[in-house]
Amino acid sequence: MHRLGAKVMSEAGCEPSHGETQPQVEEIASRYLRQANGDPAVALRAVIRDALADLGEMERRTRHAERLISWGFVRVRPSANGTG
Repeated sequence: MHRLGAKVMSEAGCEPSHGETQPQVEEIASRYLRQANGDPAVALRAVIRDALADLGEMERRTRHAERLISWGFVRVRPSANGTG
């Protein structure tokens, strides 16, 4: 099964209201169900697999950003002798 290509909230830029998300939820659910040939158990597993993959990717990006920030602080930290 292929990922559906929907943006995660961090990529979308803001959280839509419940009224705005309901049609998106229905569309995503319908696509997963179609890809699973109408089998709700298979569709549910695909949703969970994709959600876990997204979560793992977000955690990886967060760790990477934290490393970059820490490395930046070390690079610009003034030296002990006051020269930089």
